Amino acid sequence: MTQTLDPATRAAEWSRWRAENERRRRDPHGYLAYRAVHFLEREPHTFTGVPGAWSTGPDGPVVELAAGETLLADGAETTGRHEFGPVAEREFRWAAQVGDVVLELSRRGGRDLLRPLDPTYRLRTDYVETPAYDHDPAWILPAVFERHPQGRPQQVRAAVDGIEHTHEAVGELVLTVDGDEHRLVVFARDDDPGLGILLFTDATSGVTTYAASRSLALPLPEAGESALAVDFNRAGNLQCAYTDHAPCPLAPAGNRLPFAVEAGEQTPVLRGGREAAR
Repeated sequence: MTQTLDPATRAAEWSRWRAENERRRRDPHGYLAYRAVHFLEREPHTFTGVPGAWSTGPDGPVVELAAGETLLADGAETTGRHEFGPVAEREFRWAAQVGDVVLELSRRGGRDLLRPLDPTYRLRTDYVETPAYDHDPAWILPAVFERHPQGRPQQVRAAVDGIEHTHEAVGELVLTVDGDEHRLVVFARDDDPGLGILLFTDATSGVTTYAASRSLALPLPEAGESALAVDFNRAGNLQCAYTDHAPCPLAPAGNRLPFAVEAGEQTPVLRGGREAAR
């Protein structure tokens, strides 16, 4: 998110942000292609449409391929037993491939997951668009960031049952709107220490925006500073707004704004609705 205050520049950058979000969603192996989410256990299990029997343990996921079964793994055709090694928390690893289907390994809440990315999955066909509120400079709000002296681990619910995330709370965002103060927890971003992530809901949630959570990247002030501008035009959807196969972290209960944030991305449009796309 840019720090420039020029309205035309902000609007142009917002349009590029919107276009890039749509490009990623429509990628043949983007998250609309998740066909399923499989929990790996110590005992081997088979999954429909996926070769082999899969298990996991301290040394990471393992597949045992039966006679006649193959996978493309590490750039080579694989038969028999293949060990993938430990998977890091919140990693997205394209570990193997079967035809056009990519097999992704990830780890969420301490549990190893296997998710096939299938370019022919019906959700990619059913997806129409993600509408958004028009860019409005009025939704760029001044705020104060109160940084914690050190990160505080916090449990966060996930969109998929059986998973609980642990995220590092780095501070609180303090917003004053119409004379009322609102304090929202901000989490660390794994990929960029200069950014925080704000997961929140508001009065639009479940009406015009995804009910469970919205996400906003925040450029954090330098050490010793506290002021920042919060651009709610950049409030985006998490993967779980589109698919049941994404164990996204959800907004903490305290991160609910009582007013309507009429900015950012709205509820995705799917042919036949979310239920039909499952």
